Amino acid sequence: MASVRKRDWTSPKGEAKSAWVVDYFDQAGKRRLKTFSKKKEADAYIATAVVEVRSGVHTPDSQSITVADATKLWLASCGALERTTVDSYRNHVELHINPYLGRTKLSQLTGPLVREFEDKLRKGAPAAGEGEGKKRSAAMVKRIVGSLGFALSDALERGLIARNVVRDLRGSRKRGKDVHAERRQKGKLKVGVDIPTPAEVKAIVGALDGKWRPILLTAIFAGLRASELRGLRWEDVDLQKREIHVRQRADRYNVIGPPKTAAGERVIPIPPVLVATLAAWQEKAPKSELGLAFPTGRGGIEHYPNLVNRGFRPAQVAAGVAVPGQGGEAEAKYPGLHNLRHFYASWCINRRADGGLELPAKVVQERLGHSSITMTLDTYGHLFPRGDDGAELEAAERALLG
Repeated sequence: MASVRKRDWTSPKGEAKSAWVVDYFDQAGKRRLKTFSKKKEADAYIATAVVEVRSGVHTPDSQSITVADATKLWLASCGALERTTVDSYRNHVELHINPYLGRTKLSQLTGPLVREFEDKLRKGAPAAGEGEGKKRSAAMVKRIVGSLGFALSDALERGLIARNVVRDLRGSRKRGKDVHAERRQKGKLKVGVDIPTPAEVKAIVGALDGKWRPILLTAIFAGLRASELRGLRWEDVDLQKREIHVRQRADRYNVIGPPKTAAGERVIPIPPVLVATLAAWQEKAPKSELGLAFPTGRGGIEHYPNLVNRGFRPAQVAAGVAVPGQGGEAEAKYPGLHNLRHFYASWCINRRADGGLELPAKVVQERLGHSSITMTLDTYGHLFPRGDDGAELEAAERALLG
């Protein structure tokens, strides 16, 4: 039998005190008592506890593990995932989740507490024992809370909690408004800001030389991810058929493995300028036991910072694709190779009259190796020709009305 009763007492200093006590039996038949300062909180607790006891999933505070313990169990179960993914999860736990919530028991973790945690991350409020905090971006907060949700799902499967408050919280939000707000904050990719213009790419191509020319031309005209470029083998380059087969990649730890998703394994047609450049490079490229097309001078896997800092950025400055730096010197306008991947996507999408390939969205998705058409359209949908400009509307009007 579960009940809520009021308890009154007098403190040693003679002060009148009162509290609300929840008195119930758990699923093992053991009596449990829990005290609250407000009757509303006691009523809410007993309503939830009774349902959990009937379902056999109730965990009293005294037997509940902490968030830190739960995240430790979860990380230990992630061994089958990629090393980079596990390291990202571990950083979320050690740098963000545990400093704020590590000592909190799972049974005491609530939706409002998670919302407060989000607010602290976003505002940069320091965790307990820290002198000052650091603001996290909205995208980072989303990833951190997502990792907390994964840890709670693991705890739920282990029978350590009755529900996943992160999942409940996200489910209760108006998803449509959240998506629109996130898109507004992130903004659309802009040509000349995130995506190099055709004129800028033409200038960059003209400035490329040495070992960086073949790999950066491949990034421009095949749209490979940096990891796919670093892991590309000669056996995956078919110069006669003018195509590249993406079958593997090199992660940030220089570990060779398959693409992250099944869609990442694909065949990409390449233009004559890239075919000729790769043919010339194949004759003088360093030998690699791994058969890599773009190895280091010793035949190993090229490091990403080298591609950017020694290849892409100097080429931009040499091509005049630059912005003033802090010291007044010219700096590269675009920070990384993903900007070239954005250009490749725009090149696939643009009208032929504008120098593009004018490919359908589904083909663009396949060329980029996206796992879904939604990802392609969410990222690049605004670049597709609208088909409703003035000239086309006028022609359609004449065809309809004569």
